Amino acid sequence: MAKLEYLNGYLPSSEWKMELTRQGFSDALLELGESNPRVVVLDADLAQSTLTKNFAAKYPGRFYECGIAEADMMNTAAGLSKMGFIPYLASYSIFLSGRAWDQMRNTVDYSFCNVKIAAAHGGISVGKDGPTHQSMEDIANTQVLVNMALFLPSDYHEAKKVTRGLAEIVGPCYSRLGREKVPTLSSPDTPWVLGKANVVLDGHDGTLIGNGLMLSRCIQAAEALAAEGIYPRVLSMPALKPLDTAAVLDAARETGGVVVAEECSIYGGLGSTVARVIGESDSIVPFKSVAIRDMYLSSGDPYELMELAGLTVAACADGIRDVLARRKNVWAAG
Repeated sequence: MAKLEYLNGYLPSSEWKMELTRQGFSDALLELGESNPRVVVLDADLAQSTLTKNFAAKYPGRFYECGIAEADMMNTAAGLSKMGFIPYLASYSIFLSGRAWDQMRNTVDYSFCNVKIAAAHGGISVGKDGPTHQSMEDIANTQVLVNMALFLPSDYHEAKKVTRGLAEIVGPCYSRLGREKVPTLSSPDTPWVLGKANVVLDGHDGTLIGNGLMLSRCIQAAEALAAEGIYPRVLSMPALKPLDTAAVLDAARETGGVVVAEECSIYGGLGSTVARVIGESDSIVPFKSVAIRDMYLSSGDPYELMELAGLTVAACADGIRDVLARRKNVWAAG
C-alpha cells in the first residue's frame, strides 16, 4: 500500500489535538490590537462566548459593547469604518446573517464598508442551543452579497491566520467560527493566501474538498480509503469568496470526480459554487455534496446531530466511491 503524504504542514489524525477556532480568532485580535491602532472590536452582549472579552480587557478604549442589538452593531461598525477604523464585530452567526442581514446587505456590503464580521457558533455543531441557534443558512445568505469576502476556517491556526488577514483586505468580510473544540489539523507554518486552497493530501482517485469542521472528516475519510487502495486528493478551502477556481478545475481534470463536504445547507454553499464552476468548464466530472439536506435538527449533542445530518466520515468516503463509480461510466461513454 502506498504511503499517505501530508503536505503544507497538515497532520495525520493520530496527531490531532482539540482547540477552539474562537480562540484563534481571539488570539489574533490581541495581536492586531498591538500592531494596528485602527483595529476596534464590537460585540452584542456575547463577549464571553465570542472571546472578544480578551480584547476588551487589554484594550478597553477600543471595545464597544453594543448589547443585544445586532442590527445597530452592524450600522455602528459601518460608521466606524467610514472614520478610518477597522471594526471587527462579533456575535452568533444565526443573528448576524439573519436578524442583521438587512444592515449587512444595505449598509455594509452595498456601501463597501471595511467591516470584518466574526460569526461565532456557526453550523449545527452548536448542538444544545437548539435549532433557533443552529446556523445552516448563513453561508448562503452571505455568499450572495456582491462585495463580501467569505471564509470558513477549519481549525485554530487557520482561524488565527484568517482573522489577521482580514485586516489586510479592503472591504467587507465574513468569517464563520464554531462553538465546539475541533481538531487542529494544520500548523503555524501552513500557508494561508487569500483565495488559495491548500493541498492536504495529494491523490488521483477523486477529490475531497472541505472547510470548517468537515475538513477533518475529509482527512479521516482519505485515511480510511487508503486502506482500500483508494487515494483521493484532499483540499482545504477556507475561502468561499474569492474561490480558488483553478484548484477546483485542476482537481476535476486530474482526479476525475469531486466531493464537497460542508457544515451548512446543501443550498447556496461551497458545494453549489463548486458544482457551477465544474459545470461551466471543459472538465465536467461526477460531483457529490455532503451537506445538510432540508432538515432542522433538535437540541442535542453536537456530534450526534452531525451524525443525524449525514455529516460523517463514512459519508465523505462513500462520496468518493460514488464519484469514482460514475467516473468509470463517463469515461466509458467517451
